[in-house]
Amino acid sequence: SINALEDERQSFHALVSTGRIINSTLDQNEVLQVAMDNIVRLTDAERGFLMLVNADGNMQTRVARDWGQETVPEEDITISQSIINRVVKKKTPILTTNAQEDPRFTGQDSIIAYCLRSIMCVPLLLKQKLIGVIYVDNRLRTSIFTNTDLNALQAFANQTAVAIENARLFSSLNQTLDEVTELKNLMDSVFNSMATGVVTTDLYDQITLCNPAAGNIFGYDAMKLLGKKLQVVFPRVATELRTNLVEAVINETSSTGLEISEQMPLKGELDLRLSIAPLRSGDQNVQGIAIVVEDETERKRLQAQRRLFQRMVSPAVIAQLDPDDLDLEGQRVTLTTLFADVRGFTSYSEVTRPEKLFTLLNAHLRAAVDAILNEEGTIDKFQGDAVMAWFNAPMPQKDHPMRAIRAALAILRGIEELHWSLPIVDQLKMGVGIHMGEAVLGLVGTEERMEYTAIGDSVNTAKRLQENAKPGQILITDTLFKKVMNQIIVNQVEPLKVKGKREILQVYEVLGLA
Repeated sequence: SINALEDERQSFHALVSTGRIINSTLDQNEVLQVAMDNIVRLTDAERGFLMLVNADGNMQTRVARDWGQETVPEEDITISQSIINRVVKKKTPILTTNAQEDPRFTGQDSIIAYCLRSIMCVPLLLKQKLIGVIYVDNRLRTSIFTNTDLNALQAFANQTAVAIENARLFSSLNQTLDEVTELKNLMDSVFNSMATGVVTTDLYDQITLCNPAAGNIFGYDAMKLLGKKLQVVFPRVATELRTNLVEAVINETSSTGLEISEQMPLKGELDLRLSIAPLRSGDQNVQGIAIVVEDETERKRLQAQRRLFQRMVSPAVIAQLDPDDLDLEGQRVTLTTLFADVRGFTSYSEVTRPEKLFTLLNAHLRAAVDAILNEEGTIDKFQGDAVMAWFNAPMPQKDHPMRAIRAALAILRGIEELHWSLPIVDQLKMGVGIHMGEAVLGLVGTEERMEYTAIGDSVNTAKRLQENAKPGQILITDTLFKKVMNQIIVNQVEPLKVKGKREILQVYEVLGLA
C-alpha cells in the first residue's frame, strides 16, 4: 500500500541519517548512546536497550535509553530474558505485537510480571558472529511495531555492529599507540640515560642514532653526529674494524670485546672497548649496525698505576688498605722479619756502567722477591741493594717462622741458579738475617705521603743480623731457632755484639731443612 511504501521510505531515510550519525564518531560509548537514541526515535519505542557479549560470554547492558533520551536507571531495566535468549540462540530477530497474548511466550514470568507488550529484539552480528542484541519495547501500547520496523531495526543493527567494531578497533589502536608511545619514551629515556655509549648506522655507514653517553665519550654533541659518515667521525674504528662491521651486515654476526684506540680532536687518545651487532627491523631484516662503546681510558690508566703500585707494595697489603679510613696509629703484631742484602755491591758499582749495574741488581733482587712472594711474604721496601720483608701480616700465618726460613733458602738457591748464566765477575752473593718478635705495623708519614711498614726493635735486630751475615749465609736468632729447631739444620756461630743492642745475640746459621 501507499502507506506501507511511505513508511519504508521514511525508515530508509532515517536509517541513512542514523547510519551517518553513528559513523561520524569512533568513541564507542558515544556510538552506543547515539545509536540507541536514534533507534528509540525511529521505532516510536518507549525504551531501548543495547547489550553486548562481555569477556565471560554473558550479555551485559551497555546502554539503556528511554523516549526522552534519558538513561534508564538500573533498577528499572525490566526486560524479557526469554526473548533475548531466543534471539541469541537462533541469531534471528523477534517481533511480538502483544507479548501478553503471544502463544510463543505463554507463562514467561518476566512478560507477565513486567506487563510487557510490544517488543522487538534483533541480533548484532559481525561476520556471522553474535556480539550482542538490540531490544526495544513499549509496555503501554500493543501493535506499535511492524515488520517494516523490524527490518529497519535489523538493518540499523547491522550498521551499529560495524560501527561498534570500528570504534573497538580504533580504541585498540589508540591503546596500542599509547603503549608504543610509552615504550618509545621509556626507551628514549633509557637510551639517553645509559652510561654506555651507543651509536647506530644505516647500511651506508651513516650515523642514525647517538646517545649522549657516546657524545661525551668522543667529545662531540651527539645530535651533531647524526647523518655523518662513520669513516669521517671515527676513522680508526671504521678502518681497523671494517671486517667486523661487514660481518655484522653480511653474515649477521656480532663481535664483542673489541679493543681499539681512537684519536679524538677534543679528547686525545682514547682506549675504547666496542661491541658490534647487526641492527634489525621489525621483520628481522638487517637495516644497519649497532655499536656499543665503553671508554676504557681511565680504567686502563688506573690499572697501570695499580700494577706499578703492586710492584712497590705487596698486593696483600693493598687489599688491606682503606683509603677512606687511614689509621696512622699502627698495630702491634708478631712478625718474622727478613732482610737480604747483595754483598760486594758497593765495590762492584765502582767499576761497572750504571746501565749494567741496574740490570744486574734487579736480577739479584728479583730472585729474592720471587722466593719471598712464593712463601706469601710481604715485601716492605727496597733499601739500595737490600730487600726487607715480613711474614704473618697483614694476613696471619701460623707457620710464619718456617715460611721466612724457606724463603731465605730459596733466595740462595735462586742466586745460584742466576749465576749459571753470568760470568764470574758478575756473580754477587747475598747475606740474609731473620728474627721473630713484636713490631708495630701501620702507615708511617702524612696523608700526602706515607708508606706501610713495620718498625720496632725486632725489625732492627733482623737488620743487624743481615749486616753481619757473610755472603751466602743465613743468620737467625736464638728466639727464632727455638720455634723451629726440630725442622731445620743449623750451625751455631759465635755470639754477636751488634750496634744498638746491649745484650749479646745468640745466633745460628741455617744450613737447610731437617
